[in-house]
Amino acid sequence: MSIRLALADDQALVRGGLKALLSGFAQLQVAIEAEDGEALLLALEAARVDVVLSDIRMPGTDGFAMLRRLRERGDATPVILLTTFDENDLPLRASAAGAQGFLLKDASPEDLLDAITRVARGETLLAPVSTDPVRARYSFRDQAPPTDTFNEREVAILRLLAGGYSNKEIARAVFLSEGTVKNYVSEILDKLGTRDRTRAVLKAITLRII
Repeated sequence: MSIRLALADDQALVRGGLKALLSGFAQLQVAIEAEDGEALLLALEAARVDVVLSDIRMPGTDGFAMLRRLRERGDATPVILLTTFDENDLPLRASAAGAQGFLLKDASPEDLLDAITRVARGETLLAPVSTDPVRARYSFRDQAPPTDTFNEREVAILRLLAGGYSNKEIARAVFLSEGTVKNYVSEILDKLGTRDRTRAVLKAITLRII
């Protein structure tokens, strides 16, 4: 099965190198190239892809801003964010923004292929950077386990809650009605035993649910 990719990086040499690397795999096809987040968003209005690969740090519309706008307009295309910066809080920020994957640019070609393949079939991959210091900063005093497990949809909604999205914005991002999202949020709060969204997010981070 061919996987169509969109690739965004402000450095032409890096973008060309990534394209050459990805083109070495028969199952991958780079269908869109963009020099920044704005150009990528425009291109994605005209053509659909299976996975987006985007640098985080770009002038103008960076990877995080691009991803937020993509989700706000209801586009759920899986996104893998790439960076050369090994910073502990980046994976958590990527997850909160709605990314399915996060990788350092020095990942091996095989690791990159594995990440793309897994994300294309609906998995989430946010590695390889330790988030322990970030989790310690957000540690929540109530560490009692949830009353039930969380399904994939609930985890996705929790990540969007962590990004500060309203119920209406979450509804657009995950293709549900606002009322259904409200029900999901209530169920999430019940499972975590928390009273509000902020406590729910902090506890979910502490318990490694997100």
